[in-house]
Amino acid sequence: MRINYDEAMDDEVLPERIAGLNVYMVGIKGTGMAALAEILVGRGALVSGADVPEVFYTDALLRNVGIGYHEGFDADHLRRADPRPDLVVFSAAYDPESHPELLEARRLGIPVMLYPEALGALSRQQDSIGVAGVHGKTTTAAILACMVDELELRGTVLAGSALANLGGRATLVRGDSFFIAETCEYRRNFLSFSPRAILVTSVEPDHLDYFKDGADIESAFVEYGARLATDGALVYCADDAGATRVAKTIAAARPDVTLLPYGFSAEGPGAVRVVDRRAGTLAFTIGGHGVNLHIPGDHNALNAAGAALVMRLVNAWGDQPLSEHRLLSGIAEAIAKFRGTRRRSEIVGEAGGVLILDDYAHHPTAIATTLAGFRSFFPNRRIVLSFMSHTYSRTLALLDEFAQALSAADILVLHDIYASAREENPGGIDGEVLAVAAHRYIDQIHYVPGVLDAAPLLERILRPGDLFVTMGAGNNWELGLHLRDRLSLEVTR
Repeated sequence: MRINYDEAMDDEVLPERIAGLNVYMVGIKGTGMAALAEILVGRGALVSGADVPEVFYTDALLRNVGIGYHEGFDADHLRRADPRPDLVVFSAAYDPESHPELLEARRLGIPVMLYPEALGALSRQQDSIGVAGVHGKTTTAAILACMVDELELRGTVLAGSALANLGGRATLVRGDSFFIAETCEYRRNFLSFSPRAILVTSVEPDHLDYFKDGADIESAFVEYGARLATDGALVYCADDAGATRVAKTIAAARPDVTLLPYGFSAEGPGAVRVVDRRAGTLAFTIGGHGVNLHIPGDHNALNAAGAALVMRLVNAWGDQPLSEHRLLSGIAEAIAKFRGTRRRSEIVGEAGGVLILDDYAHHPTAIATTLAGFRSFFPNRRIVLSFMSHTYSRTLALLDEFAQALSAADILVLHDIYASAREENPGGIDGEVLAVAAHRYIDQIHYVPGVLDAAPLLERILRPGDLFVTMGAGNNWELGLHLRDRLSLEVTR
């Protein structure tokens, strides 16, 4: 199987029968790439690849499924490969016009696909559901994986993060009757995906280095909805204004699409009603059926409700649908067992009476809802927050929104902005500018540009009973690990 590099990619590049296919992955440690690698191996492909030497949590994921890869990039990896790869899949982080391995693939005539294209090719091999949204999509996809596992359904789920319930894997491979995948709006990457159903958690301004404004990002979601199969379904959060606008626009253009709303403002099978909030548990109903969730936040109740509606769809599509009782009991059991994913309300440890959590929230709405969830879940703990903003464009465009959202902490420690390789600082924005803005809303604030440089300050601030949270898409999670070890050492002295 050989085609020219410049030819348009099509489904023949990723054949329906993947067993025995030799796939080389450039940027294999990326979250989505590692998850795709798991799926390919699960379907019998031979997978190898390369990435930077830096260690990520995905190193363990790849080792767990027996995937070998090179540390660092070199054209010789492809030139000397025996047998030669049938296909190269690469992360959008790398430029095919300059990357040595991608240039070598072109020279050798090896077909090359972007990660979203490969995901899209997989989506056309069975009924597929795309999980999308500015925030909430990873957790929702992870809950879906737990539901599919609990109900023993013959499908595959790509969650895009390590799942505690699945032994740290990022995917669940139980068969190929259906495919559920987290799909990303950045650069409209999800338009490579061909869904029978889409779940939309939230739509609001983000990725403002690419999208012009809120209307532009909404147009991308509408375009995604246009890709729904005939008589497809759109599951959406009725509590989210952007998702609701997108749903109405799609419905007007596609009357064949079934709309399935969920949320506190929804009625019917997606209606969410809180029964009780107490430390360690959120009791609520989905369509009148009681469930218990043991991770923080009303937003996660919404994520669970969206996942439950998708399970109803998948069950209805099957040749031998489960009974209503079996379906509902399995959904409830999966929600009760769900323990989150890496970097989403992840418990790092407890030392010296301080509970340490890490969370990936990096958009003001996600920050506010996550901190509110922590407040209700851990009502007697003081919240000390380390936050590292991600991308200059997002921070500048949403400066006041960030400042207000961060004020939900009792004590705030801010670091410099975690830069993205896809943009340069336009000037006029850095971590200190965000600190000045946040000081209008919160008194106890400290600006320490370097992540680990904040450790001595936090060792003085933290006291037994506190909740210390590292939050953001940057590398300040390292601070949580450092303090866990330091505080543990203090206890043993």
